[in-house]
Amino acid sequence: MIEIIKKTNIDFMGLKKYTFIISGILVISGIIAIIQIVTGSANLGIDFVGGTAVQLKFEKQVPIQDVRHMLESAGIKDFDLQEFPTVNKVLIRIKQKEETLGKFSQKIISTLRNGFKGNKITVDSTIEIGPKVGAKLRQDALWAILAATLGILLYIAWRFQFSFSIGATAATAHDVLAVLGLFNIMGIEINLIVVSALLTIAGYSLTDTVVVFDRIRENLRYVAKESIVGVINRSINEVLSRTIVTSLTTLLAAMALFLFGGEVIHYFALAMILGISVGTYSSVFVASPIVLLWKGKKPLSIKK
Repeated sequence: MIEIIKKTNIDFMGLKKYTFIISGILVISGIIAIIQIVTGSANLGIDFVGGTAVQLKFEKQVPIQDVRHMLESAGIKDFDLQEFPTVNKVLIRIKQKEETLGKFSQKIISTLRNGFKGNKITVDSTIEIGPKVGAKLRQDALWAILAATLGILLYIAWRFQFSFSIGATAATAHDVLAVLGLFNIMGIEINLIVVSALLTIAGYSLTDTVVVFDRIRENLRYVAKESIVGVINRSINEVLSRTIVTSLTTLLAAMALFLFGGEVIHYFALAMILGISVGTYSSVFVASPIVLLWKGKKPLSIKK
């Protein structure tokens, strides 16, 4: 593998008091996001709260304020508009309209077609979800995240030992909470696509952390000559180049999706960009220090 950094000797463990402050802020922002999701005050997509989403493509560009005026004139209220001017598309979303399901999207389409008769309108997609279905999806998404976390805990405990599973699980939860918190702060809608991205980030973060743990396991034979802190620092330095190269190449793929993948996977790609960045940081600065803190003064040994 290409080595962009050679023979580093960075005291990563010595920086933990600073990185724990940064991580604490990220985790708190994620916990706040979860509280807001549970209470319904976060910017949730119609996947989770129910509603109607209609995406239309106009033959010619149309001012977004004209679309808003046309819908309001037809008595349609409390909707959000998102414009994609480069492709002449408009996304109309209305939350919590169970009583109009099955008819509301048609009302939107017919209103705009009648209002813009000289401008051919093509329906890209329509989605209608009732509030009860949305609540069920929200509950299922939370169970999926909890099940993934439990699976990580069991896998690492089986492969290494329990203290390492705590470190890996904490680092993975840290990454998911950080991205969720950042999305919430930016006001980006949290929907099923974002949940898919969070689960993907969890897998990426775990893989990155396991690489570091594998090297620590190999280097534990030096523990008689070095302190355990020295062994962990040595291990992280030895895989640092590999970690950076892997993260950069994955980041390039995510950035390509973000720039050229279209609006459907735009926020999925953004979540991946944030997740890869935070995941790389946590595999170096979060996972191993937590293992050490959890283990305390007890000797650290790993399954062969």
